[in-house]
Amino acid sequence: MVYLAVCSTMSPGGSVERQAATRARQAFLSGRTRPLEFRLQQLHALLKMITERETDICTALKQDLNRSQFDTALLELTGLENEVRLSIEKLSVWAAPRSVERSVLTLRDQVYVRPQPLGLVLIIGAWNYPWALTLGPLVGAIAAGNAAVVKPSELSECSSLLLRALLPRYLDKELYPVVCGGVSETQDLLRLRWDHIFYTGSSSVGQLVMEAAAAHLTPVTLELGGKSPCYVHHDCNLRVAARRITWGKFVNCGQTCIAPDYVLCDPSIQNQLIDCIRLTMQEFYGADPKSSPDYGRIISQRHFQRIMSLMEGYTPVIGGQSDAAQRYIAPTVLRDVPPQSRLMKEEIFGPVLPLVAVSDVDDAIRFINEREKPLALYIFCTDPTLTEKMLEQTSSGGVLVNDVLMHYSLSSLPFGGVGHSGMGQYHGRQSFEQLSHMRSYLVRSLTMESVNLSRYPPQDRRRARRARLAMRAPLVDLSRRTFVWAVSATVAAVVLAVALLVILLIAAGLNCTCWYWRGIYNYFW
Repeated sequence: MVYLAVCSTMSPGGSVERQAATRARQAFLSGRTRPLEFRLQQLHALLKMITERETDICTALKQDLNRSQFDTALLELTGLENEVRLSIEKLSVWAAPRSVERSVLTLRDQVYVRPQPLGLVLIIGAWNYPWALTLGPLVGAIAAGNAAVVKPSELSECSSLLLRALLPRYLDKELYPVVCGGVSETQDLLRLRWDHIFYTGSSSVGQLVMEAAAAHLTPVTLELGGKSPCYVHHDCNLRVAARRITWGKFVNCGQTCIAPDYVLCDPSIQNQLIDCIRLTMQEFYGADPKSSPDYGRIISQRHFQRIMSLMEGYTPVIGGQSDAAQRYIAPTVLRDVPPQSRLMKEEIFGPVLPLVAVSDVDDAIRFINEREKPLALYIFCTDPTLTEKMLEQTSSGGVLVNDVLMHYSLSSLPFGGVGHSGMGQYHGRQSFEQLSHMRSYLVRSLTMESVNLSRYPPQDRRRARRARLAMRAPLVDLSRRTFVWAVSATVAAVVLAVALLVILLIAAGLNCTCWYWRGIYNYFW
């Protein structure tokens, strides 16, 4: 299989990375990516790669994460295909010029915004979903007309090598090269000049990426993680809530950036919630999750040891078993975890679910707001008043009520963090706009110079007043509400004028003796 290949040895001084970036920039400057036809051709080729090589991709992920082929299709490939298909369908609309409002001084001019490619984009992918989180941004880069150097994570080795082998077979080799390697190669890439850097991963590495980008004032998109809280109110259906939370927490062995990191709930429902989670685990993974084909493994020994150290000193109420040789950690639930513990300060990113007691919604809101803003917030509650209160008084990248993870599957919802959990958004149209420059255009004529005289010197009070009035309020507002109002007002005025004319003609036609009506009648007839 192609994914069993070995990465070539990198040349000293980062020359391979520099050469790939240089070739990609030169290919971009040639104008190859400008026509929409070329972008569509590349998107079709990417879709073809995903569909034709699904078996190879599933096999690589089985080796990297012991992930089921069915989960790979559900969690990565289907969403990727949807992203590509949406971009193909909507690209002509997204890339079209967009008219904007005009003032009196620009009434006869062309005034619009047109998306323009940024140039050369660096995409640094993540290992937990190495295809969705690497190719997802690439879809936006291609649609927006950019060149992109793709750096997959070295931790998901089989997927990284497979991507390096496949991408040049389907996409333009110069515009979209794949660079393999570890920390050294990533550092070499970050020293180069880019027009945008798209990084998905941890907050600590995100800070390093941002520092490196600052050297060239490079804009960045950071899709980071954080501790996404899950609040469970006592009024909800705990059996359903437990099923959805268990799936979202333990899918991909807990290695999901938007997985529920911990659960906040009233002490009175903790035991019942634990029983429901235990019953759900039996339903999902059987008596022994280690032998379940649907339960994954930790990506590396380093991550395995980190997660095990987080659990030290706790007695699990569910799970807790482990096998270092297989990088296996059973789905684990811990209760009564102290808020100031290390487990509640670091992102877990593994199959360990702490339960933290809160007295009510206000206590949960206070607990969430005392910490960094999370990438996702999950609320299980059937009381709309309490739900709205939590939505209004908290902040997070995204929010989901009565479910987990599913907001990521919608291309119509921009996905991204806020504050410590990231900056910038992508998915669907947002990917295109995130990796485009919205360039402003004003195209004027050299005629009608008299209109501009009020802004030229010498100035006086009257001329200045005219200039201010001409520049202040837009006359042509292309928003829907104003457009509807303008059309309605025009129609009403026409109807009123016609009605008045009919009335006048009828009155005159009745042989009215008034000289006024007779004069109007003679004028029209």
